[in-house]
Amino acid sequence: MAPQSHQNDEKIAVHIHTSHNPSSSNTSTNEKDKKDEEALEDPEAIRQRILEQRAEEIAAQRPATNLSALWSWWSNDPLKSGISLNDIATQPSVFDDPKLAPYFQPHEKYENKHRFDPSFRWTWAEELPLVKRIDWKVTAWSCIAFFALDLDRSNISQANTDNFLEDLGLDTNDYNLGQTVFRVAFLCAELPSQLVSKKIGPDRWIPMCMIMWSIVSAAQFWLNGRASFLVTRVLIGLLQGGFIPDVILYMSYFFKSTELPFRLALFWMANRLTDVIAPLMAYGLLRLRGYHGYEGWRWMFLIEGLLTLAIGIWSIFAMVPSPTQTKAPWRPKGWFTEHEEKILVNRILRDDPSKSDMHNRQAITWKLLWESLCDYDLWPIYIIGLTFSIPAGPPDQYLTLTLRQLGFDTFDSNLLSIPCQVATTVNMLVLTYLSEKINQRALLGAFVQIWLLPCVIALAVLPSGTDRWAAYALVTVLLSYPSPHPMQVGWCSRNSNTVRTRTVSAALYNMAVQLNSIISANIYRKDDRPEYRRGNRVLVGIASMNLVVYLLVKAYYMWRNHQREKAWSRMTPDEKEHYLNTTKDKGSKRLDFRKSGFCPYRVRVNSSGPSVAKVRVQCWLS
Repeated sequence: MAPQSHQNDEKIAVHIHTSHNPSSSNTSTNEKDKKDEEALEDPEAIRQRILEQRAEEIAAQRPATNLSALWSWWSNDPLKSGISLNDIATQPSVFDDPKLAPYFQPHEKYENKHRFDPSFRWTWAEELPLVKRIDWKVTAWSCIAFFALDLDRSNISQANTDNFLEDLGLDTNDYNLGQTVFRVAFLCAELPSQLVSKKIGPDRWIPMCMIMWSIVSAAQFWLNGRASFLVTRVLIGLLQGGFIPDVILYMSYFFKSTELPFRLALFWMANRLTDVIAPLMAYGLLRLRGYHGYEGWRWMFLIEGLLTLAIGIWSIFAMVPSPTQTKAPWRPKGWFTEHEEKILVNRILRDDPSKSDMHNRQAITWKLLWESLCDYDLWPIYIIGLTFSIPAGPPDQYLTLTLRQLGFDTFDSNLLSIPCQVATTVNMLVLTYLSEKINQRALLGAFVQIWLLPCVIALAVLPSGTDRWAAYALVTVLLSYPSPHPMQVGWCSRNSNTVRTRTVSAALYNMAVQLNSIISANIYRKDDRPEYRRGNRVLVGIASMNLVVYLLVKAYYMWRNHQREKAWSRMTPDEKEHYLNTTKDKGSKRLDFRKSGFCPYRVRVNSSGPSVAKVRVQCWLS
């Protein structure tokens, strides 16, 4: 631990304390002089000045610790990143102010409260290895679990290349209906599943759901017609529905708000990599057609279902309730020491004190649920979730069928679907990183629609008889788009500002995304095949609408933050203190909260330089 940095922290704490306690000033100063000084500079101004000085000291000691720096450290080369591992990693927060800290204390039943210590300090050499370890234990698990989910919900696409519809006597409309009922069931299960998860804990609920949906997925081996096809799609949808918001909530227990979006990008990267791995698996499994008299797609469902069942059973032993609850009969020593637990808990709460509002086995009451549903400042993100990926949805769902129609055989169709999945995975990671780097989300979402728009226009006007490789190239470019989904999930989580709202908003946003999928599953119709001209014209209109929606959301959030900052700035220091002491506003409704930006009292060091005074005015929601 750097002695100089520790002394600076103590100096700031003392200075802030004395600024708010006139009795601690020099006894030789008379009462009138003290009142004059207070009139000239209120305590908040003093505090901001001190924090700015502290930020300048941090900047002088080391460069800002941004994502590329941490990535260099991950590669075991800290010299490239410019990080001095002996620097203090403890970031300034509301807990450094003795006058404000009482308003943000953890809930009495918060599971990590016994490790909370606002005076605790640690270095980057202590924090960074812990973050790396959490990545291996939490992020890696989440990626493997998402692989299991996506393998079981999307392997029907590979089954289509093996005459799945013909073998069961189904047509395109039956297939669309199956996808629709799956997504309706998925959607209906999202919020109830999230509420159950909050009550019993995601570490218990997620493995249970994984085991159950894997059994149903494997049971598709015995499909015998339209009815059994629809029943299994409904059951898989119901059991998978809460998985994504449950995992997002679970990951928020371990990562800071600035770390979560990139981890979510890795999470969705697993989703995309499944779209790469699944065709390769199908390439081999579908060759089992005729083995013991069964079709290849039946063996694929059975074997992949058993694989995901094994992942579900492993998850029982891999997941833990929280950073301080890692011990179990099969893990008697736990993951972390007491010192490491203190680092993990305090770095999370310094970043976002609202994460201690509830404990991890606390149910959300109907009143809290209603309050979260009524948080209208999150509705614009839900609206975006409802339509943002529709332009790419139908071409993606029908990719393997389209390749078959272009003249490629079963196995080539599966292999040719891989390049766009690799490209979109890389582009998604780049977009998510860029969103944190420049602190923009709505404008990057608009950029994605600009990517999609010319591609769907080309699909709408592409003449019949176009060379199959030219058509394949166009679809590949379209489906290589950088998905803004992880960026938007992190945006929604960051703007929630309370555990109960974060729990509900994750489910509501994902429900909007499922409605998105339901809409896109019904755009390509049987009477519009094979070019789907009408459907592609609809996609052009939706992409154009999305572009406008993103810009309107950006404008709305800028206006909302301006209104809040204006109201907050008009208040005197006494009025601000009275507001903090008496307000019934909660979460993102608080006047001192800025969506996807910085609360006046929630001070952080940003990636382009830690000037607190400058950071404080950059309160953009988007």
